[in-house]
Parts: sequence; structure tokens; C-alpha cells
Amino acid sequence: MEILRDAEFWVLVAFVILIVAVFKPVKKAFTGGLDGRAAKIKADLDEAQRLRDEAAALLAEYREKQTQALAEAQAILREAGIEAARGREQAAADLAAALKRRERQAVDRIAQAEAKALDEVRASAVELAVAVTGNLLRSALDGKNAARLVDQAIAELPQKLH
Repeated sequence: MEILRDAEFWVLVAFVILIVAVFKPVKKAFTGGLDGRAAKIKADLDEAQRLRDEAAALLAEYREKQTQALAEAQAILREAGIEAARGREQAAADLAAALKRRERQAVDRIAQAEAKALDEVRASAVELAVAVTGNLLRSALDGKNAARLVDQAIAELPQKLH
């Protein structure tokens, strides 16, 4: 047992005891740090997965909203086209009605002008006939009878001409 007397042996034993005594806390600290880091990485990965799932849900929601917005825009465009067509039809109908109304007014004015002209011609013809008749009767009849016949003819003339 000479080995037990050797100082190097005891240094070796002390070193082994020291290593065994220090290994447990160092191992605990080292594995605790690694476990903490692994837990942080797992938490970060879980958070990243949750954020990815949220982003995918938001993307799907926005795509659905975009699809709905496109459908609404197309419906609005179709409705606007229909309204524009109705407006064109209504404008054409209004224009046609206005043209017919103006044509009717023009025809009425022409008829009024014709009636007025005809009345003026009749009035002129009556005046002329009265004047001619008066002149003929004055020259053909004596004064007393002529005046009576002229007055009588003048009184009857408007009833006969109208």
C-alpha cells in the first residue's frame, strides 16, 4: 500500500472528489441553461407557429373580403349599366314626347294662322261686297229706296256670310 502514501495519489483522489463534487452543480447549471434555452426556442417556435396560423387566417379572410368586394364591384357595374340604359331609353322617350308636343304646337299655330287668315279674307270680302253692293244700289236706285235697300242688305250680310 504504498500507493496510499504517495502524494500524487492523494492529489488524484482529491481531484476526482473535486470533480465529482463540482460536476453535479456545473452539470445542473449547464443543463439548466440548455433546458432554458430549449424552452425559449420552443416558446419562440410556438409563437411563430401561432403567428403563422394567424397570418394564414387573416390572409384567407382578406382574400374572402377581396372576392366579395370584386363581386360587389361587378354588381355595381352591372347595375350602373342597367341604369345608364334606362336613362338613355328615358331620354329618348322624353325627346320623342317633346318633339311630338312641339309638332302638335306647330300644327296648332298653323291652323290658328290659317283660321285667322281665312277670317281676315272673309271680313275683307264682306267689306268689299258691302261696298260694291252699296255702290251698285246707289247708282241703280233712287235715293230713298236705295238707302233703305243698302241698310237692309248691310244688316243681313253678316248673317248670310257667317
